[in-house]
Amino acid sequence: MVIVHKAYRYRLYPTHEQATLIRKTIGCARFVFNHFLGKWKDAYSSTGKGLSYKECSAEIPSLKQTHEWLREVDSIAVQTSVRHLADGYERYFKQQNNQPTFKSKANPVQSYTTKCVNGNIAVGERHIKLPKLGLVRYANSRELKGRIINAVVRMSPSRKYYISILCEAEVTPLPPIDRAVGVDLGIKTFAVLSDAPAIANPKWLHKREKQLARLQRILSRRQKGSR
Repeated sequence: MVIVHKAYRYRLYPTHEQATLIRKTIGCARFVFNHFLGKWKDAYSSTGKGLSYKECSAEIPSLKQTHEWLREVDSIAVQTSVRHLADGYERYFKQQNNQPTFKSKANPVQSYTTKCVNGNIAVGERHIKLPKLGLVRYANSRELKGRIINAVVRMSPSRKYYISILCEAEVTPLPPIDRAVGVDLGIKTFAVLSDAPAIANPKWLHKREKQLARLQRILSRRQKGSR
């Protein structure tokens, strides 16, 4: 068996109160990220060293005392924003990505990340349980399989809400094979395989030309009628 990670994306339909809390959580996560990014830059310019995740994380309780509204949202989401900042700088110094920048309200997609701890995230038939939000209605478009690791709640510019749930699951790998097949794509013949007969071109356009012409005439009449 092989352990793989797989993400499942669903549309959320929160109540008015839940949507308000989602937007508030996104704002708090953004505020904490920008707060510690500013402190990181100040520390680096004055000492030549940045801040570690442990140093930033230890300051979160005092930050919540100064800004009490940080206590209203999912604490894991606030903590995770600091982790994202530390990971961003770690990848930056490894030359894997650009230097972290301040997050803006103007970004087209806003999000926050929360982790699954002691079953605080669970997926049912019609609702997904999330920290602080409780049961949120969603479109159950596919079956979720595996152990839930984390969830990313996103808000689109039109204020539609989505969730991406990352799961860990065991899969059985396919048996290895010791042969290869060559494929030659063409026009008259769709494909020629090195170990099988040629595959004929289905010519879908040619087969549907009469239907396409009929539909185009219907469209033309409707366009004339609407003028």
